[in-house]
Amino acid sequence: MKFTIPHPLQHEHEVLHDRLRQATQAGGEVGEAAKMLARLMHPHFVKEDQIALPPLSLLAVLARGEWTAEMAEVLTLTDQLEAELPLMLAEHQTIVAALNTLREAAARAGRTEIVAFAEELVEHARTEEEVMYPAAVLVGQVVRERLGQRARAST
Repeated sequence: MKFTIPHPLQHEHEVLHDRLRQATQAGGEVGEAAKMLARLMHPHFVKEDQIALPPLSLLAVLARGEWTAEMAEVLTLTDQLEAELPLMLAEHQTIVAALNTLREAAARAGRTEIVAFAEELVEHARTEEEVMYPAAVLVGQVVRERLGQRARAST
């Protein structure tokens, strides 16, 4: 079964990538800070796109009480997310520190749009930590629970 990132989350990441790309073109201290941030964020975004966000495609389906055995395939992703979550949270700390550097450089340069972007990206990281990652983990827990109930019903 293919698990696709929900469109609103995919769109949000695309917008963030574009805004970061624009910030890297700012030149000077701001551009250098944005380039450092991009180097930190790219592998993190790739990991999110591979393991953290695709399980969220099952949220609405599971909330409606729908179930298919193919959904069990999501456990590969959610188990990997749970295993890598401490590292992903540590990456967020590093990214937020780089965002603060970018925000400060942008403030000194009078680049208010980049200051706003940095602040939005910090909030995005908090949303991932407090909402998206836990929701993806819960998807795995619900699927595992439904598998267990189904197995017991068969015996």
